[in-house]
Amino acid sequence: MKLSAMKLPAPRPISRGMCFLSFFIFGAMGLMLSSGCSIKSDMMASLSHTIVNNDDLSMVEAGAPAYLLMIDSLINEDPDSKEMLSTAAQLYTAYADVFVTDVNRSRKMVNKALTYADKAMCVSNDDGCGLKDKPFGEFQAIIASMDEDDLPYLFTLGNAWASWIMANTNDFNALADISRIEAIMLKVVSLDERYKDGAAFLYLGTLASFLPPALGGKPAQGKIYFEKAIDLSRGKNLMVKVLFAKLYARMIFDRELHDTLLTEVMDTNPVVPGYTLVNTYAQKQARQLLDDADDYF
Repeated sequence: MKLSAMKLPAPRPISRGMCFLSFFIFGAMGLMLSSGCSIKSDMMASLSHTIVNNDDLSMVEAGAPAYLLMIDSLINEDPDSKEMLSTAAQLYTAYADVFVTDVNRSRKMVNKALTYADKAMCVSNDDGCGLKDKPFGEFQAIIASMDEDDLPYLFTLGNAWASWIMANTNDFNALADISRIEAIMLKVVSLDERYKDGAAFLYLGTLASFLPPALGGKPAQGKIYFEKAIDLSRGKNLMVKVLFAKLYARMIFDRELHDTLLTEVMDTNPVVPGYTLVNTYAQKQARQLLDDADDYF
């Protein structure tokens, strides 16, 4: 069968599962802003802290757009603030993935997120400007040369770029960028595998399990990455187990692993500092996956 005739995975369910991690990430990223002395920085840090520790998804959905407008305004005043650009990229990514159901609107928001992330990377490192358009060999060389100072912005770029791909899964040109995101996350791991409690391994596991083997997927490698993410997060981030079940266990039709992972999610207290919001969403996803497991398996 020709690839063009194959039906690719629907972007919404996978994108929402994978990139809801961003809600945790942008909260942690927002805390970076507290390193400054301005009232704006303190306010951004406080807002981020409040969001990631909230267990009311509806409240966050209703309130986040005001935050989006505010951060756009702050960037307009300080367009070269790499910290603010990174925070904006994470927030736009998260909101689009979780709450926006209109495909065109979602793509518009992830495009904006990727633009912010790309600029933050460029401000951080002149060699990192326009990475998306670099030939792959040059891209690899630039990524390999980056160091710990680039780590937050490199991770932000990989996160936003992954979300952009998930919003464009029917475009083979977009899917071709998977190898670039993998290179970014592998570099993050080489710099600090514990960065954000091993979040890079969650992305690597998702990328490896996103496509079936016939289309280049590597589920066996994905399993290793998911297990590493669980270990490094010490089980605090319940979304890791949800994605492990959703992408890996379902792909290889392992019902026992699927149900075990999701039952563990449901039996865990979601209130964990820095993870409460993402864990609340993870339990919602876990319940849905368990409810339709009989139909799937």
